[in-house]
Amino acid sequence: QVQLVESGGGLVQPGGSLRLSCVASGIIFRVYTMGWYRQAPGKQRELVASIISGGSTNYADSVKGRFTISRDNAKNTVYLQMNSLKPEDAAVYYCNAQLSPIQTTWGQGTQVTVSS
Repeated sequence: QVQLVESGGGLVQPGGSLRLSCVASGIIFRVYTMGWYRQAPGKQRELVASIISGGSTNYADSVKGRFTISRDNAKNTVYLQMNSLKPEDAAVYYCNAQLSPIQTTWGQGTQVTVSS
């Protein structure tokens, strides 16, 4: 059974940093593209960043230069380092594993709140 478990969310002031983690189980982690998505109230879920098995990354324009996605295949973990956080970054952040072109799985989400 595939399982993704996120952690690291919380409350941070504008300009602050957080690091999200997502631990995967039940899959051969190293071969899959992993991603972080977010969903704010009243908005659609959007891609924040993704990383393929070879390590190449992709970012939403809104987070380029502030967020960094990385993976540790030995720990079955994908990270999202978020710096210079803005109020508009507040959302529930979800970890995603793209298991095939038509099969994807999600974590339960972790709340990020950016407020003074």
